[in-house]
Amino acid sequence: MLIGLDVGGTHTDVVLIGPDGPFREVKVITDTSNLFKSVLSALEKITEGIDTLQIKRAVLSTTLTTNAIVTDQIEPVGMIVVGGPGIDPEAYRICPYFYCVAGAIDHRGREIDGLDEVEVMDAAARMKADGIRHIGVVAKFSTRNPSHEIRIEKILAEYGFEKIFMGHRTSGNLNFPRRISTTFLNAAVYSVHKNFFNAVKQSLAEKGLNIPIHILKADGGTMSFSSSIDFPGQTILSGPAASVMGAISSAPAEGDVIVLDIGGTTTDIAVLINQSPVLEPLGISIGKYKTLIRSLKTYSLGVGGDSVVQIKDGELVIGPYRKGPAMAYGGSSPTPTDALFVLEHIDDGDAEAARKGIQLIADQLGLRVEYAAERIFEKTCNMILEGAAHLVRDINSKPVYTVHELLEGYTVVPARILVLGGPAKYFVSHLKKISGYSVETVPRWGVANAIGAGLARTTCEVNLFVDTEKGVVLAPEENYTKAIRGAYSYADAEETAFELVRKKAAKNGAESENLQIEIIESLSFNMVRGFRTTGKNIRIRAQVKPGLIEGYKAL
Repeated sequence: MLIGLDVGGTHTDVVLIGPDGPFREVKVITDTSNLFKSVLSALEKITEGIDTLQIKRAVLSTTLTTNAIVTDQIEPVGMIVVGGPGIDPEAYRICPYFYCVAGAIDHRGREIDGLDEVEVMDAAARMKADGIRHIGVVAKFSTRNPSHEIRIEKILAEYGFEKIFMGHRTSGNLNFPRRISTTFLNAAVYSVHKNFFNAVKQSLAEKGLNIPIHILKADGGTMSFSSSIDFPGQTILSGPAASVMGAISSAPAEGDVIVLDIGGTTTDIAVLINQSPVLEPLGISIGKYKTLIRSLKTYSLGVGGDSVVQIKDGELVIGPYRKGPAMAYGGSSPTPTDALFVLEHIDDGDAEAARKGIQLIADQLGLRVEYAAERIFEKTCNMILEGAAHLVRDINSKPVYTVHELLEGYTVVPARILVLGGPAKYFVSHLKKISGYSVETVPRWGVANAIGAGLARTTCEVNLFVDTEKGVVLAPEENYTKAIRGAYSYADAEETAFELVRKKAAKNGAESENLQIEIIESLSFNMVRGFRTTGKNIRIRAQVKPGLIEGYKAL
């Protein structure tokens, strides 16, 4: 058995999945001030009367780190940055405690200028005196030679900082500005994620629930909860990833599909091409931060069933905020859900309270209450479709990547929409009517995101670099360096990359029989000096392909 759990802004959904599919589901109200309480309550209910020894793992999808960034509830952290040829790291200052120190590594990993350790110690003393606990360290081209970052970490360790994140470990991809943001965010959300981690582990132990815990990453794959402590940034945008994974099994084998997860707070939108999610090729962009954190391409729209409805300057405004549940369920502000009560699409709450809320809007618009409800619902649907069109335009404005491959010259032309989320069934017919798309709900639409989380495969990626002229093979992100002599081919590099992926996947909690490893990027070119080939430069990027694990049905 597997557990899938998705923490949304309104509800926390949890499912218990057996080989023949989900057979128990639970919804609890999300307490945004205490997400741990919501998670524990959901886990307790779903495991009631179940032999927990039969549960293979539980996968959590959480909005905790995302919300901390979006609401700017992150604690101050420090950054020490080492530049290199042709760039001033001061241009990428990301926080007040941002220190640029002298030193330089070139693009082939050769030290051009030695590290100024006195500057490092001065920065460390200043940050320690001001109570900074977590530090990010980034040196340009550290993915070719991490020696400066490693030396800085050793110096900082002498000052007793709680956690130090090094850029070459947070991502093996090139892009100095994005690596700075990536490392900064890992340090900035560390406390939030660690507190959540410790609370979940402690409470599970107290309840006697000895369940292996995984967490869903932004790329639609999972990693073990224990591994996530060193890479908390990987949990950013795991909520939208759960939506995508929950729709995959319902999508056609061929064709482009829009996925809409209509929740209480937001609508998360994604696109599938031949059942493969579209990938954000460089990494997550969240607020002002552009990162190297691998992610599915999603768009979160501030419109959901519980979005506040109001009149501003004579215009009907829906969202982007939620002030609580619908008035039909005890809330204080009218919402699209209340409009659905007035239209008699929903009847499991206080219809009179919903009508009173929509009447307030109707009076300001000079309409009958039924007409106001229709207008609210119509605008909600149009906003969601406009959000979907925005995402499709954005995808088509640049080369299209899926989790499997680069689709050269591909244009996304969706003809179908799959809808999931609590209020999904109420939107299907109208979305179909006004869009021209084929629109349908996925099976178990109310908890499909939790199913997607529970069935997601453990994933990881490895970046390998080979310089035969220097006689070195390295994957700094994996703390791997090996000297080579004599002939070393692309096939040798590929074998090494695959072995590193297998080891990393096992560390992240994957089972070897479920691994599907593939090369997603590779380059190999000769280095020539004086009209003579002096060596090869080989670069390989390999991954465990995101997808659903085998042996379990999603429907």
